[in-house]
Amino acid sequence: MQIAETVQQQTQMEVIVNAGSGTDDKGGVRQQLAELFAEAGIAAQIRVAHNSSELLRLARHSARSGAPIIVAGGGDGTVSAVAAAVAGTDKTLGVLPLGTLNHFAKDLRIPLDLAGAVRNLVTGRIAHVDVGEVNGHVFINNSSLGIYPKLVRMRERKQRQGMSKWPAFIVALITVMRRYPLVAVRLVTDDQRLAGRTPFVFVGNNEYETSSFRMGGRSCLDAGHLSVYTAPVRSRFELIKLFIKAFLGMIRDSDNFDHLCAPEVWVETRRRRTRIALDGEVRRLRTPLHYRVRPGALRVIVPGAPESGSA
Repeated sequence: MQIAETVQQQTQMEVIVNAGSGTDDKGGVRQQLAELFAEAGIAAQIRVAHNSSELLRLARHSARSGAPIIVAGGGDGTVSAVAAAVAGTDKTLGVLPLGTLNHFAKDLRIPLDLAGAVRNLVTGRIAHVDVGEVNGHVFINNSSLGIYPKLVRMRERKQRQGMSKWPAFIVALITVMRRYPLVAVRLVTDDQRLAGRTPFVFVGNNEYETSSFRMGGRSCLDAGHLSVYTAPVRSRFELIKLFIKAFLGMIRDSDNFDHLCAPEVWVETRRRRTRIALDGEVRRLRTPLHYRVRPGALRVIVPGAPESGSA
C-alpha cells in the first residue's frame, strides 16, 4: 500500500462512537478514550451516536468541521458510514475498532485493542486507499445481493424480538436456507459478461483471498479494482456446504465460483429495485446497479513505516 505522509502531531480530532457497536458499556469506553487521548496530548471531541440517523448526521457534520482527522469508533458499518463522508475530501479517517469482526481494521493492520488503536492515531502514517461505490453509495469492504441481505434482515428481526446477535444469525441462516432464494443476474464489464441464477453476488473493494473471502482477508486495498464473485450452485445442500466452508475460512480456488476483476461492473436484475448489503448494512436501490472503484479516495491512518506495495 502506498503511504502518502506521516501523521502530524495534530491537537484536534473529532471522534464518533457508535453506541450500537461491540460492547454495551459505551459510557466506560468514552471515559477510557478521553483518558487515552489526554495522555497522548490530543484534544479530542468525543460524540456518541445512538442510532444510524444520528451516526450519519455526526459524520457529515464532522466532515465539514475544522478538525483534520475524523475518527470512527465502532464496527465496519460505523467505519463505512464515516468513510463515506470523508472520502474524496482532505480529511483523514482514523479507526477505533469497537465492533465484532472489524475486517477493515484487520486488513490495514490497525491494532484491535483500544489503547493500541489510539496510539496508532498519534504515531501512524496516512495512506490513500480505494473505496467501492454502488449507485453513489460508498463501501469500504464489500457489497452483496441475494442471500446475504435476506440473512441480515432476518437476523435483525430476530434481534428485535429479543435474541442476541449470533443465535439470531443461526436462526436466520436456517430460515433463509430453507427457502433457498436465487437471483437472476447479468454482470457486465468492459470486456466480460456473466449471466445466470445464483444465491449471491459478492463485490469486494479490491481482491479477497479465495481461502477466506467471506471472513475478510485482503492483502492490498489500493489496486484500483473490484473483485466480483458468484456461486452457480445447484442444490440446497451445496449452498449450505459452501456457506459453512466460507464461515470457517475454507474456501478454495477449486470451489464452485465464477470470478471477475474490473474497475467497474454493472449488475442487472429482473427487478426495478433490489436489496443489497453495504458493509453489513442493508439498503434498497434501483437497478441496474453500477459498481465502481474510486482509487485512492480515502485518506486513512495506518501503522508502521512506509513500505511500498504492502498493506
